[in-house]
Amino acid sequence: MGVKTMLPSYELGFYALVVTCAVVYSGSGIFEASRDNMNRKAFRDGIKPGWHYFGRKMDVADFEWVMWFTSFRNVIIFALSGHVLFGKICSMTVPQHRAVVYMLYGVSAVLGSMGLVYLMIILSHCLVLYSVALAKQKWLCYVAGLCCLASFKVEPFSSWQSGFVTGAFDLQDVLFYGGSSFTIMRCMSFALESSKRKEGIYSIFDLLKYNFYLPFFFFGPVMTFDQFHAQVSTRELRRKDDEMRNIRIHALLHMGAIIAVDIFFHFFYILTLPSDLKFMNRLSDWSLAGLAYSNLVYDWVKAAVMFGVINTIARLDHLDPPQPPKCITMLYVFAETHFDRGINDWLCKYVYDHIGENHDNIIKELMASVATFAITTLWLGPCEIVYIWSVINCFGLNFELWVQKFFQQEPFATLEAKIPASMSRRIRAVFGAVNFWAIVLYNIPALNSLEFALLVTKRLLLTGFPVSTLSIWFITYCGVQLIKERERILAIEEEKCDKAKVE
Repeated sequence: MGVKTMLPSYELGFYALVVTCAVVYSGSGIFEASRDNMNRKAFRDGIKPGWHYFGRKMDVADFEWVMWFTSFRNVIIFALSGHVLFGKICSMTVPQHRAVVYMLYGVSAVLGSMGLVYLMIILSHCLVLYSVALAKQKWLCYVAGLCCLASFKVEPFSSWQSGFVTGAFDLQDVLFYGGSSFTIMRCMSFALESSKRKEGIYSIFDLLKYNFYLPFFFFGPVMTFDQFHAQVSTRELRRKDDEMRNIRIHALLHMGAIIAVDIFFHFFYILTLPSDLKFMNRLSDWSLAGLAYSNLVYDWVKAAVMFGVINTIARLDHLDPPQPPKCITMLYVFAETHFDRGINDWLCKYVYDHIGENHDNIIKELMASVATFAITTLWLGPCEIVYIWSVINCFGLNFELWVQKFFQQEPFATLEAKIPASMSRRIRAVFGAVNFWAIVLYNIPALNSLEFALLVTKRLLLTGFPVSTLSIWFITYCGVQLIKERERILAIEEEKCDKAKVE
């Protein structure tokens, strides 16, 4: 109710002022803690020499980010530049065969980087799942696909397969498990789409063209087979109006985000500070809340940069890849919380929406969410922290529906219908603020550590009650109202666009 409900401009201005002041105040606490403790012994592994002329060291606690811009930087540039070059030549000369060229280049890149044995392992899994797809039985596709995925995620099968790959270099494990996991998800999509096809089955070459598209191979995102096949089979390659301009703008934005993160890590040690819980106890409740929130924002930025760069390459190849994840700052609903839009789309299409249908039945929703998080747990790699993350986020998703269903009952539905729409929006924002922090606290264990998540929860809900708890709740309420205002504007713009199309 009240998606297009408008609040007074002075009220929204007050909310914006409150949020801005809170972010500045919290950020100043994190900045001072970073500046004054950069030489702390406990932080030596996470903070390395950086900008000497500014007297700043750099937070290097995130292995993945450091990997991209040190040991993997030249590989990324070389491999993707070659793909773009061959793709451009192919699209200009033989656009009807571009998928074959992409496949050949991808196979060559995988062979050159990982070796023949790894390529054979990948091809064997593709062959197994292709054979299963011939039966056109969905349940068999799920069983075979999940068993193949488990062979890369569960010991001793994981070590057994990785042991076949001889040689060693810094990125071998990352590329091995990344390429293997995404391959299984793509093969499952191929098998499931083939089982739905009424006449015949897609060929093995359709699967290989789909799987060995290099920009998606090692790090995703997963693009479902039906979408990829339809887009890559198009012979008439035409750009939309201002498409190249938008691609250039997005490329510049990603470059700007990389530079911004590099600058940020020289002044805010948001990843290293939480590693010392004794030191964390000295920080204020505001700084702790800011650290927890910053960890989620950073992980979103990291995902947006990685998938953004890959998606830019895909758009140059005339594809429409999955969109980057929605910013954590712009959501307060569990159903929209994801850091990989490709995996989320895959799970929604083949598991969550398939079981949950229209998501208004509590029992079906519970079954759908449990199945979805069970597969996600296998995808991430079963371990204690992943189990905890899956359970609490599965609970949050279902509890959200339970609360919604509860307040749709009488007398709440009648009561809400009687009050002004603006007041309904304010009441819903109060609950949205609670949901916002539930999302933050439920995802911190996987992004940082369980101990840090427990510390933040204890400080905000117990030792910080009532001053810190209520004040942070109010500030979050202000933020949720700003998010709702943005949603209202987007809804109005979308309605205008729909009317213009009809006319």
